[in-house]
Amino acid sequence: MSSIAEALRFVARRIAWLRGRSPRSPGGGVLAVLAVLAVLAVVGWYFRPWLHGLVYTVYTTPILPLVVFVAGLSVYALRQRTGVVGPQVALAVFLAVLVVGSGVTGLLAGERLGKSTLESATTADTLAETDSGMPRVVPKSVAGRYASNTLNFPQYRITGSDVTVDNGTPYWSYALAPDGAYNYFTKQQRGTVLVDMTQQNAEVRTVTDDLERGVGPVFYNNYRFELLKRGQYLVDYGDPFMLVDEGEQYVAVPYTTPTFHWAPLPYTTPEWGGVALIDDEGNVEDLSPAEARQHSALDGQKLYPFDLARKKVATTKYRRGIVNTFTSHEDEVEVAPVPGADNDQPFLVFTEDGPEYIVAVEPYGEAQGLREVWTVDSRTGDYEVYTPDRSLFGARKATDYVRQAARTTDWNRFTPSEPIPVVVDGQLYWQVRVIPGDSSGIAYIAFVNAQSSDVREVSTTPEVVGFLDGGVGATDSGDGSSGGSADGRQPSLIVQRVAPNGSVVGTLEVYGNESVRVVQGNATRTNGTTTSPGAA
Repeated sequence: MSSIAEALRFVARRIAWLRGRSPRSPGGGVLAVLAVLAVLAVVGWYFRPWLHGLVYTVYTTPILPLVVFVAGLSVYALRQRTGVVGPQVALAVFLAVLVVGSGVTGLLAGERLGKSTLESATTADTLAETDSGMPRVVPKSVAGRYASNTLNFPQYRITGSDVTVDNGTPYWSYALAPDGAYNYFTKQQRGTVLVDMTQQNAEVRTVTDDLERGVGPVFYNNYRFELLKRGQYLVDYGDPFMLVDEGEQYVAVPYTTPTFHWAPLPYTTPEWGGVALIDDEGNVEDLSPAEARQHSALDGQKLYPFDLARKKVATTKYRRGIVNTFTSHEDEVEVAPVPGADNDQPFLVFTEDGPEYIVAVEPYGEAQGLREVWTVDSRTGDYEVYTPDRSLFGARKATDYVRQAARTTDWNRFTPSEPIPVVVDGQLYWQVRVIPGDSSGIAYIAFVNAQSSDVREVSTTPEVVGFLDGGVGATDSGDGSSGGSADGRQPSLIVQRVAPNGSVVGTLEVYGNESVRVVQGNATRTNGTTTSPGAA
């Protein structure tokens, strides 16, 4: 701010001096204009982060000069023919040429990106086994409720939501940002909120310490303003995520850079450029992908941009050309839509080969079968595509089977959420979390066999781990029903303990000739026997 103040004082002195000169002085007007331009240049340079969106859009639209040239020729031809062309007509011609040109180059960029993704991807014969030590249990919407419900900082709120790893455990991470207009201008980011992704109950940890440049406050305390001043400018920064390493907090921001192509029309395609890392003192490190993988604070973290992974897989629909996507749709695919509040593919899944983005792809149109499974190494950006050699169903159909299997669930109050693809003993399953409509918890988790449609319901984290280990519950019932013991027996009765909000907090499976005894809350225990008035 001191540089701006000095510049303004200098300009003020120059203007005062110019006013004192004779009005006939020929240099007075020129100097005044130069002084104003100097002020605008200083202010514009300091606040250049605010102009980033516009500058980057122009920079990554190389067809713009061609559009101006074509629009100029068109306006000139109209003027020669009609004699008069107003500014409104000229603007309309420019916008029309810009829309058409941008549409065509957008299709060309999509086709090139999709075909290059297919060419660079390797073919996988199998999918990597899911790491049972790092299961995804808590969905995004529930984690947000857990974080909000346990928050005890009246001047702050949680913002952002992403996956981070701390000491080998995956967490949903949130920034503790100022809440309210006054705090927005006067306070910094207070810390980081971590919600354990592997535990069904609310396991929330908060790391508190002000960040000089964080997520959520006004621009002079904001990470993005500092990043666009100290880091690279002509790149596209993705969503930030919080991470904690040895007690120190960092804001990590993966970014992409444009690659220019000049024929048949000029356009750009995005590629992974690196990761920007901002520490709690506001220092910015610009790391290449190789440097990011070697950085100690980023060990075990995802590094590849989420949006780029989805975009590259989505553009593989152009594998048979642009015209095919408007006509016969032969071999055309689309990223499968999945149910889940404010969360979509790709999903980050922790496998025995490391953290991977997994994208399930369906055939174009109404078909819901599983056409391909794309995996993207979240640390290297390497793409693999797995094509099933037998008929498998996709994520949307998996949720239908969960509804059919749980006939006693009130689906007006509960909803299937975030069907995550997991692999157990070489078999693909859809891990579906069933949650209340208000995302206040997790009722149960259903594993749906993607080949046989068998459904296995589990209600605790140890059961989830046991299933992913291929142990307890790994054998499907075979009839689409849920439940079962380790030796394959099916329960004759399932008793659920339900909280006031409707979520299932406990499940009891009763087998064979076993019976259930219900006692009232004032029961007393004597010599190992429970007695209660009116017990049945």
